[in-house]
Amino acid sequence: MEEFVVLVTPQDDILGLMEKQQAHINGLLHRAFSVFLFNSKGEMLLQKRAAEKYHSPHQWTNAVCSHPRDNETYQEGAQRRLKEELGISAELSEKFHFIYKADVGSGLWEHELDHVFTGVFEGEFFLNNKEVEEVRYISMKELDDEIAKNPENFTEWFKIILDEYKHHFHK
Repeated sequence: MEEFVVLVTPQDDILGLMEKQQAHINGLLHRAFSVFLFNSKGEMLLQKRAAEKYHSPHQWTNAVCSHPRDNETYQEGAQRRLKEELGISAELSEKFHFIYKADVGSGLWEHELDHVFTGVFEGEFFLNNKEVEEVRYISMKELDDEIAKNPENFTEWFKIILDEYKHHFHK
C-alpha cells in the first residue's frame, strides 16, 4: 500500500498529499511526529530500525517517528504508530514542534514539521519486525556518550530532535 505524507507550509497550512518516498526525494516540508518514551528511571527508549527500511536501516532512533495520515491528528498518528511498530499503547503529551531538514543518505531528505510527544511506558513490547529490529532503554548520559563515540549508529533526524528536546528540557 502506498503511503502518503501531508505537505504543509511552515505555518502548518496543508498544501496537498505526496507519496512518502517522493516527498523524501524532493525534500518537501511535510507533517511528522516523534515520540520519546521513558521508563520510571528516566531512561529513554530507543528502537533499532529494521533491515528492510528503505532508508536508515539498522540505526538507532527514538521510540517512534512517522507521519500523520490525511485527516489524522498528530496525536492519532503517534498512537497508531506505537501500536503498529511496538505493539503498545501509552499516554502521550505533546511538548513542542519545530521544523528541521536532514540529509538521510541515498538522495533522500527528511524535511519535517515535527510534533514531539513524550510518555512513560513500563511493560512488554510486541515488536513488528518489519519496522523494528530491537528496543532498549538507555540513560541520557549513556546516550550522549554513545552518540559522541559512534554518531553513525543513530538516525540523522534523531540527533537533531534530541538536541531540540534537550534545548527545551535540559537547560
